[in-house]
Amino acid sequence: MPRNLREWLRLWLTFDRAVDRRAYLISGIGLVLLKYAGDVLLVWLGTAQIWRITDYFSTVATLASTKLRTAPPALLPVLALWAMPFLWIGISMSMRRALDAGRSAWWALFFFVPGASYACMAILSALPSRASSTPVIETPRVHEHRLPSAMLAVAAGAALGLAMLAFSVYGLASYGLSLFLGTPFVIGALTAYLFNRRYPASASESQQIMLLTLACVAGVAVATAAEGAVCLLMAAPLAIGIGAMGAALGRRIALRDLGPLGRAMLALLVLPASAVMDRNHPPTDLREVRSSIVIDASPEAVWKHVIAFPPLAEPSDLVFRAGIAYPKRAEIHGTGVGAVRYCVFSTGAFVEPITVWNPGHRLAFDVRTQPPPLHEWSPYADIAPPHLDGYFRSRRGEFRLIALADGRTRLEGSTWYEMRLDPAAYWVLFGDVLIGRIHQRVLRHIKAVTESERPQS
Repeated sequence: MPRNLREWLRLWLTFDRAVDRRAYLISGIGLVLLKYAGDVLLVWLGTAQIWRITDYFSTVATLASTKLRTAPPALLPVLALWAMPFLWIGISMSMRRALDAGRSAWWALFFFVPGASYACMAILSALPSRASSTPVIETPRVHEHRLPSAMLAVAAGAALGLAMLAFSVYGLASYGLSLFLGTPFVIGALTAYLFNRRYPASASESQQIMLLTLACVAGVAVATAAEGAVCLLMAAPLAIGIGAMGAALGRRIALRDLGPLGRAMLALLVLPASAVMDRNHPPTDLREVRSSIVIDASPEAVWKHVIAFPPLAEPSDLVFRAGIAYPKRAEIHGTGVGAVRYCVFSTGAFVEPITVWNPGHRLAFDVRTQPPPLHEWSPYADIAPPHLDGYFRSRRGEFRLIALADGRTRLEGSTWYEMRLDPAAYWVLFGDVLIGRIHQRVLRHIKAVTESERPQS
């Protein structure tokens, strides 16, 4: 057993030491308590509420609409980052615990199967250690060459990634955790394992093979019009980070577990099972993005440009030029509650029936229909990958005009949206930022148009 903090950190964060069941159990209990204490602190700082053990059994979507409803936008991503080291420690220690118990190191993949992870940890905590005569191979054998192993690894990893893309997106209509977390992790683990199986490579070489494999998956997806480049670029930071963890694990499995190659087939079973289990995840509850601007004019002068505004100049912002839908003009048919506002974007028009009409004070509307949220980059014209239809949806919006003491107006705009993409903590970063940029484009335009009509003194 480790005797000081440095030895505990080496046990948790490296592959240097075997993990017996006592160390595994003590580490598990201690790390759970540490993780819980960190979650309690973060949630209290963000919401002034107490995080309870039972909250771990709720989905992120449920928590975002209940306990975390009043949390600052950064809290979910911070909680996700806080969880990452614990995920890595759990996977790496489970791999070494399985080897110490004479089982396949691929048992560690059960961390990605909801429910099965707890059963796996319980079993590993109970299994006794077994003496192993399997040597650790750390140096390349001179008669082996890198290229054949690299080609085999990339081909297998790319085939797995494309199969999961087809199965999850086109078979199950799901953009879930198994696709965005499980798949890049297993791709990294499988490619590094196959690469190092015959050619024990360096850690950097194994990471390069992982990156090449992910690039091949993305390239084929774009070339076949299965996905566009914009969505893939958004997913890239998450996929690369998770894939790097998988590659580190796969390399160590190859160097320490010289059992039958068939053990790696467990990776091919875990992912589809996980995808089936998380296919019915509900959309996030409505999430509000609020923006504001101060206009040097009265609320009455601002109002007419809130209900409808003239065409905007083409945007210079890189985010809009990259393909994200942007507002171009707004028009209204009718007046009062029941009128229909049309906010025309670069990809089509939002149809917005008016639900609150309070001139000079408040305009609220539902979103009946909406155009695609972005125009994908692709060598083909007008591709329509599934994520453009219903996975990111605005539900309602509102403008509030607040008269200030100096005769000016604070104009506030809110949009409530939902999404069916996991992990929600990652994708709401894009949702909040992009909707905020859209808000600012509209609010600045209303400000400029309104102030240009002021009488010149």
